[in-house]
Amino acid sequence: MRIIPAIDIIDGKCVRLTKGDYSTKKVYNEDPLEVARAFEDHGIEYLHLVDLDGAKSQHVVNHKVLENLASKTKLQIDFGGGIKSDEDLHRVFESGARQATGGSIAVKDRSIFLGWLQRYGAERIILGADCQEGRIAVSGWQEASTEEVVPFIKSYQKKGIQYVICTEISKDGMLAGPAFQLYRDILKKTATIETSIGLSGVEDKEVPGIKLIASGGISTMDELPELAALGCEGVIIGKAIYEERITLKALEHYILGNL
Repeated sequence: MRIIPAIDIIDGKCVRLTKGDYSTKKVYNEDPLEVARAFEDHGIEYLHLVDLDGAKSQHVVNHKVLENLASKTKLQIDFGGGIKSDEDLHRVFESGARQATGGSIAVKDRSIFLGWLQRYGAERIILGADCQEGRIAVSGWQEASTEEVVPFIKSYQKKGIQYVICTEISKDGMLAGPAFQLYRDILKKTATIETSIGLSGVEDKEVPGIKLIASGGISTMDELPELAALGCEGVIIGKAIYEERITLKALEHYILGNL
């Protein structure tokens, strides 16, 4: 399971919100590059970079921060927040992102999102499926949609989506543990059945149908093996790092132990 620290950006600074509420903003570092280099120094290879200004204003705002991190570290960055047009997505990839996450656009304009999937491929386009009480939230979590999370993911799975980031908003920033049951449900309902012939005859086995990245509520190292056992492909960790509930040294040991 990949370890993916998060850097959320407002006004070019590294911040965290609670449950997506902008009024709860807390600045942890004014230099995102310093934070990213600390991640890299501890053997971390991936970064989840969120443009919170972009999510609120409906277009990419902090692409210069992305460009700075991508050019001055070797981190493989997935970028989300405010990607609403072909121009936004082009700017994100030109600025150095390896992957881009579309959430609101996947709800509000499926044709554009599916066009991106066709043009750039399933390795580069991530479906953002952030939800509250089982329904997808959009516009920087400021609006609720009528889309139910599992059917929403399955509809895009049929179109070729592989990577899915799912945040249970009620867990975000609460440091009270992730939404294990939600991830268990998603993975079970999107699994495919693989039939093989073994010593005991024909065997059917469930295999993950998507690469699910868990996000929200991570609070201790003990939760990581449980998420891995569920079949999560990756886990995004934010506030637990900044509040030193999980140390970078502990993450380094975890990564080394799973190589």
